[in-house]
Amino acid sequence: MISQEVQNYIERLIPSRDIRIQKIEEYAKEHGVPIMELVGIEVLLQQLRMIQPQKILEVGTAIGYSAIRMAEALPDVSIVTIERDPERYELALQNIKEFGLSERIEVLFGDANELVAEAGKKAPYDVVFIDAAKGQYQRFFESYGEFLRPEGIIFSDNILFKGYVTGDVHPGTRRLASLVRKIRSYNEFLMNHNGYTTAILPVGDGLGISIKKDNEQR
Repeated sequence: MISQEVQNYIERLIPSRDIRIQKIEEYAKEHGVPIMELVGIEVLLQQLRMIQPQKILEVGTAIGYSAIRMAEALPDVSIVTIERDPERYELALQNIKEFGLSERIEVLFGDANELVAEAGKKAPYDVVFIDAAKGQYQRFFESYGEFLRPEGIIFSDNILFKGYVTGDVHPGTRRLASLVRKIRSYNEFLMNHNGYTTAILPVGDGLGISIKKDNEQR
């Protein structure tokens, strides 16, 4: 991961965002809502600008921040996103409506493990973005990867988990230690999956980029 000094430097270079975006960022910080770190989401958005996907599936809406950022960066994209927390779901709907994006961002309410079939009705997807319960990442990857077109991409956020995965930083609690083991296992799963080519970028809290191979490449 990049040093905090470098991260702060890059953040200072990033142009100011829409005041409404900044309000969402401030709300998330104040209320402990997990949204993508600023440098991480800017890298994600730049990747998406290069890919120019038409349809994105996001696992983990939270309050709609990343879905709104993606829709704003890609005027032709449509997004299906999943959130299980009722308060965050309602706030996401409000935020999305405020940006006039309700027709392009569809929020499904419920547990992502129980909405696989529902999301599958809207497949295929060009991109799947996983940013939800970290202990469930592999299950999400396997379930929703089925709906990804050949050469589509799965992005996985938070896979360096504040540096805990290196073993140099002690997680402090049994719960965190268990989660670290699951994320390490997921990272190994990604890097050794014969159906995908994966790279891990040490930006934000770690961003995995997995490109689905077509049948001839496997």
